[in-house]
Amino acid sequence: MRETPGRLLRLLSLLQLARAWSGTELAERLGVTTRTVRRDVDRLRELGYPVDAVMGPVGGYRLGAGAELPPLLLDDDEAVAVVVGLHTGGVSGLEEASLRALTKVERVLPSRLRHRVAALESSMLALPVRGPVVEAAVLTAVSAAIRFAETLRFDYVSHDGTSSRRSVEPHRLVSWGRRWYLVGWDTARTDWRTFRADRLTLRTPNGPRFTHRSPPDGDLTAYLKRTMGREMWPHRCRLKIHARASELVGRVDGEVTPIDSRTCRLELATESFDLVAFVVGMLDVPFEVESPPELAERLRVLSARYADAT
Repeated sequence: MRETPGRLLRLLSLLQLARAWSGTELAERLGVTTRTVRRDVDRLRELGYPVDAVMGPVGGYRLGAGAELPPLLLDDDEAVAVVVGLHTGGVSGLEEASLRALTKVERVLPSRLRHRVAALESSMLALPVRGPVVEAAVLTAVSAAIRFAETLRFDYVSHDGTSSRRSVEPHRLVSWGRRWYLVGWDTARTDWRTFRADRLTLRTPNGPRFTHRSPPDGDLTAYLKRTMGREMWPHRCRLKIHARASELVGRVDGEVTPIDSRTCRLELATESFDLVAFVVGMLDVPFEVESPPELAERLRVLSARYADAT
């Protein structure tokens, strides 16, 4: 089979994924024989790509670490993803680095993709980030502690301004909206906790090494959906909604529980009662406030204000 640049590019694109590929897997992906795969791998090595052979029962290939790779290979969707990612984000101190990276990416893109990226950039408007952003150095330090299983020591300021000193076995960094969160095992409280990364001040050196625990509830995603909002926001609200639970699912960012065939309960956490008023107003269905009483009082104030405006 004749060697083609397109096939070499597809092979290199597969090898750029963070995994090892057997010769059989690569042959199936590329629609060639394993012999052709070996020949293409040798050709990539001649071009300067550090392709390592993986020892084992079936063998395999992967790109070697620590080498400077030739131009980045991106398909259309990947190019769009890179541009959008570099234009957005809630990390302080990376603005210039993002611009440099974007310039380098655009320089190695083929003409067709450069035009598409240019059209995307000319149509985008990145508004200033509202609220605090996390420092890049904090994300780097926390990520390293997670990777090397080192206990983090830090001072933490909660949403009500209370300061505390924490010792935490870090498990994962989570990006939610425009903010970053650390999920970890609080050694003093012997329980899982979630911390806003912009509210913690790291103390050095790190604490002792630890063995990573299984994720909370056996499923980190499910745990975060169930607990994160409640832990991150100061107000927890509960309302009885006169509509079927199925009518609310997907329309509100909260926990919806059926009461009967005509009503359901909505529980949500928020930083402002005004936001709750906006959410339930958009639902356009009857509702009753179950808790807290401060929410009911705020709704009465807003109701009077709107009545005076008519």
